[in-house]
Amino acid sequence: MAKEIDNYKAFEGLNLNNARSENETRKQYKARLKQNDKILKLYNQVGRDAFKEMFPVGVGEALKKQEEENNKHLQDYLKKEEEKKNKPPTIEIDGHIIEGAELE
Repeated sequence: MAKEIDNYKAFEGLNLNNARSENETRKQYKARLKQNDKILKLYNQVGRDAFKEMFPVGVGEALKKQEEENNKHLQDYLKKEEEKKNKPPTIEIDGHIIEGAELE
């Protein structure tokens, strides 16, 4: 009877080294250590099998997807703010909307 080999790597793509990298600021380093502590704590609480269900391709890939999603939301927000900034001012007087009005 052949034993199946599970090649699941829960922490692939994740820097678990406690040493600070050369290209890493102190703020980034502290954030990475805090994130690593939370991930390891979760892994130890739920166990390998539950962790594998939560992160089937590994936690590193999930963090990359989350970062991409956050960047997309930030870009959308900045685009909307820029549109608001470039939109001419509008005022409403007696139910009539006047666009491009100069306020004095």
